[in-house]
Amino acid sequence: MFTGFPVAALDFYDDLEADNSKAFWAAHKAVYDDCVRGPMLALLAELEEEFGEGKAFRPYRDVRFSKDKLPYKTHQGGFASVAQSVGYYVEINAAGLRVAAGLFHGSSDQIAGYRTGVDHDRRGPELGRIVRKLERAGYEIGGDRLKSRPRGVDVDHPRIELMRHRSLWAGRTEISPPWIDSPRTLEEVRSAWREFRPLVRWLTAATAT
Repeated sequence: MFTGFPVAALDFYDDLEADNSKAFWAAHKAVYDDCVRGPMLALLAELEEEFGEGKAFRPYRDVRFSKDKLPYKTHQGGFASVAQSVGYYVEINAAGLRVAAGLFHGSSDQIAGYRTGVDHDRRGPELGRIVRKLERAGYEIGGDRLKSRPRGVDVDHPRIELMRHRSLWAGRTEISPPWIDSPRTLEEVRSAWREFRPLVRWLTAATAT
């Protein structure tokens, strides 16, 4: 049963940001297992019946092609995939709790399908309404975007801002919420993911390959 993330989870990542070393990790591995990964797995298990199986990401960074050689991620993410590159996300970090959902790291075919959907006379305005509703609810809309318009898209396209996206997500970070160490965290994540559902459904249909 998920009972919350202990405040020690936030402290763990605060300390890891200051000392991202194998020595620190080895000395505090039990804190990670008990206060971070264990509760994340329990949270995802509670959400599985409604949103599908969730996976907790590995804590290790892939530094093979990065100039930043710090070995550990300074957050713990979990993802419930609905379709390729589309799904629901939750994260615990030093600041607090983050929830998000959308299209992440889509293939070229998926991006093409997304833009076809944005261009559609009915489905395009539908996405616009979904995004505006999420913004009014206090969610940030983000994603990787082109600085200019995509090739072949008119600069005066009515949804040019959405057309620029190569990924699209909605999300919000709760800074040190007082309920982080209680079962209420489950309900907060569940409520946010339900609000994201229209966006996830739209993206799933548009990017199906």
